[in-house]
Amino acid sequence: MRQLLTRAKSLSLAATVLILTAVGSGASAQQNEPTLQTVPVPAAAPLANGTANAAALDLEPAPAVNAATLTQLVARQPQGEEVSSEINCLAGAVYFEARNETLDGQLAVARVVVARSRSGRFPDSYCGVVYQPSQFSFIHGGMMPVINHASAGWHRALAIAEIAHDGSWQSPVEGAMFFHSARISPRWHRQRVARIDNHVFYR
Repeated sequence: MRQLLTRAKSLSLAATVLILTAVGSGASAQQNEPTLQTVPVPAAAPLANGTANAAALDLEPAPAVNAATLTQLVARQPQGEEVSSEINCLAGAVYFEARNETLDGQLAVARVVVARSRSGRFPDSYCGVVYQPSQFSFIHGGMMPVINHASAGWHRALAIAEIAHDGSWQSPVEGAMFFHSARISPRWHRQRVARIDNHVFYR
């Protein structure tokens, strides 16, 4: 009988030790368990494609394009509205350099002016780029020739200038900052991008 009581006490003591050990282990595990924290993502965090959030950088996104072709987009540009002197300078370059070319050719010329103004290597305005000495052959004595503002060619040039400024239609020569007439062959050590109509474009 004494042996049974002694054995029972031993078993009871062992069970108590096991319970206390289990409780202690549980508390320890709970203390060591990592807590999840929500880390806010900065507004200007890079997106998956490496570009930055336009809203966070305070940039206006390019307007939505509801046109299947560049011709449709040109036709949808507002007419008769007053435009800035900068758009007038950009449209002037299109008008005198490419008004008899396709819309792709006109847009390519306009995008060169836009690219120059944003490059840091040329004046930082469209008028500055267009009127920079020895850059555009239609500028004489620091002046642009007279433009027939009632002509269809001028209205197309204005529409192309707005599209080029907004970046709402991609040109095949994006990034080009130089061009020359296809009639000549200057010895330029530049990267050729493409020929469109009567102009050859380079980076």
